[in-house]
Amino acid sequence: MLDIKFIRENKDIVAAGAKKKKINIDLDKLISLDDERLKIMKEVEELRSEINKVSNDIARDQDPALKVELIEEMRSVKEDIKAKEEKLKEVMDEWHKLMIEVPNVPDVSVPEGEDDSQNAEVRSWGEKTKFGFAPKSHVQLLEDLDLGDLERGAKVSGFRGYFMKNGGALLFFALWQFFLDYFVEKGYTPVIVPSLVRKETLFGTGYLPQGEADLYKTQDGDYLAGTAEVATMSYYSGEILPKASLPKKFIAFSPCFRREAGAHGKDVKGIIRVHEFFKLEQIVLCEASHELSAKLHEEITAHVEHLMQELKIPYRVVANCGGDLGLGQVKKYDIEAWMPSEEKYRETHSSSYFHDFQTRRLNIRYKDDDGKNKYVHSLNNTAVATSRLPAAILENYQQEDGRVRIPEVLRKYMGNKEFIG
Repeated sequence: MLDIKFIRENKDIVAAGAKKKKINIDLDKLISLDDERLKIMKEVEELRSEINKVSNDIARDQDPALKVELIEEMRSVKEDIKAKEEKLKEVMDEWHKLMIEVPNVPDVSVPEGEDDSQNAEVRSWGEKTKFGFAPKSHVQLLEDLDLGDLERGAKVSGFRGYFMKNGGALLFFALWQFFLDYFVEKGYTPVIVPSLVRKETLFGTGYLPQGEADLYKTQDGDYLAGTAEVATMSYYSGEILPKASLPKKFIAFSPCFRREAGAHGKDVKGIIRVHEFFKLEQIVLCEASHELSAKLHEEITAHVEHLMQELKIPYRVVANCGGDLGLGQVKKYDIEAWMPSEEKYRETHSSSYFHDFQTRRLNIRYKDDDGKNKYVHSLNNTAVATSRLPAAILENYQQEDGRVRIPEVLRKYMGNKEFIG
């Protein structure tokens, strides 16, 4: 959420940012509501001040008749306050609804565009994997090598359900441990976080109200989160952190759940787009500095690029265009792995920074050197999402004889074998 003062003083900038993100928001209506909000609040404050003054007069005055007269006058004032407070509640409800719909302002470097088809390639690494034979899809490899079972997954879990088994299951565990070892060595705090979260955590991170269609909801009104970012960001909600403790760096693990609303007909087979998966996520909290946020954004992206290079998976980094940014993101990179069977890159990681958009909602602050409380800045990036990265490994490491080689850096986690199976 943006600061209303910032919105009022930078209306044109906020409007241009919303236009770039292809989000419609009525800023004139919001500012008009804010004017009304401030006016009523001032009137209520003045009436309360009047009551306090008269109450003191009543206490001092010895004339019983005058006391009765003043008490009657104050009864009328109290009724006026009650009416104004009821009006203020109505205005505040509408004001808050509009406030949480105002998008963050994207960085000037964010490219123009309507959707992900207009994201701009920033760089690529590795030669696209070529074979002297027709490459199999990861779906076919899972079936041929008995690494997973999609048919029984659908029987048990429904559409997009899956089982991983044998070397396929071990590949998941190996990736988690490989990525976890790296980030722990880099000083990240490992955490296992809840997937079942309260509604407030999703509002705080910006997944509500706009993203509700893609969330699973329980009968008790709680939700299943689609990323460990949600719970981890809420860990410090309502707290003031020591400046010396920043930056906070977490590597968070959780199951993740997504309804994939609007994805009917996309990736109907395989483990690229599923309803339930597992993920290690980078989450960083830092001081309120654009320069530091931008620097850390490059750093968390570089971590994943390094690990993709260790795995020897060809990839590219794209800068997401305005129309492909979320409500709170200032800037976002997608890292996309090469998929030989499709002859195209597919997203495996997303790296974003938010300034204080999330932390203002979650009320996470720190005390600066000048003694003032400031909202921290937040960033996040996928470390590894299983099942997308395993699909890329299977396709890029397949052999003509049908086997799949294990990336060298993962072999120590998989019994020092050379091939999966």
